[in-house]
Parts: sequence; structure tokens; C-alpha cells
Amino acid sequence: MNQQEIIKGCIDRSNKAQQALYNLFADDMFGVCLYYSPDRSEAEDTLHEGFLKVFNNIASFKGEGSLKGWIRRIMVNTALEKFRKKSPLYVLDNDGYETVGDVDRENIISNISADDLITLIQGLSPQYRMVFNLYALEGYSHKEIAEMMKISEGTSKSNLARARAILQKKVKEYFYISSKTHNG
Repeated sequence: MNQQEIIKGCIDRSNKAQQALYNLFADDMFGVCLYYSPDRSEAEDTLHEGFLKVFNNIASFKGEGSLKGWIRRIMVNTALEKFRKKSPLYVLDNDGYETVGDVDRENIISNISADDLITLIQGLSPQYRMVFNLYALEGYSHKEIAEMMKISEGTSKSNLARARAILQKKVKEYFYISSKTHNG
């Protein structure tokens, strides 16, 4: 089945087409869901809820842009909806984290695994994680994030700065522990 046949089959509620669409995109979308979830279990729930929305709304996909991008947006929106239901939206305190010095980005990219990076991001508070992901991964502006999350633009900027500071500190700790393990 090609992509157009899969889409048509999904519109017609064909289980075979739905399974083909799921198989085609599930791995990539699970990765997206992991970034927005505190753990694998919630990421799986978000993935399944997201695919239900995909199947229910596939007729609205007009072929403008990629199908993968359209599905990704549904996954992100599903994660955002779950976040809104679970998390009270308020400005978070600094939690004692200060901005730390520059981190060698080349060193991070070459020495930290994707799984470890996901774990560090998942360790952020829900609000920080959501703002960080929407800004850094999805490319939304602070104005767009503020509208989506029903917070002020300033809160979005503040939460992003704090999320970055926390991640920088966690990355430094990761490298410190990692170097102690390998050298020690």
C-alpha cells in the first residue's frame, strides 16, 4: 500500500490501512511522545490517544505538507491536552537553579545518548518540559506557546530560561558522574 492508499483506507475505517499507518509512523511518534511525557508508560498512552485522533480526523488531512508532520502536530497537541488536564498552570519558582556557564555543545552531542537526553528532559517539571519542547523541538514562538498553554509570554520566556538552566546543570552533573565512572 502506498501512502495515498493508506490514507483512503483509513478514511474508510479499514483496520488493515490503520495498522499500516500506525506501523509506518509509530516509532517516530513514540519518540515525540517521549519528549512530552514523564515516562514511557505515559508516552505510550499519548501515542495511542494521538493515533485515535489521527484515525478519527484523517479525512481532514488535505495533503498540504507531509503526513508525518500532520501526525506529529496531533501527537504534540495530544500531549499538550494531557498536560493541561493534569497540571495546574502557574508560574514556577526558580527552584534554586541558577544559569550555569557555557556547556561545550560539541561535547554534549558526541557524548550523550538520545535516551539519556530524553531522560534529562523528562526530569524537568511538567510546565518547564512543555515550554522547552514546544520552543526547542517544535519551533513555536513564546507568543504561540503562551496562547497554547494559557500563560503569559513572559512566563513562557521565564520557564524556558529556567528549563535551560536546569538542563545545563543536569548535563554538567551527567558528565561529572560519567567521567568519575570511567576514570575512577
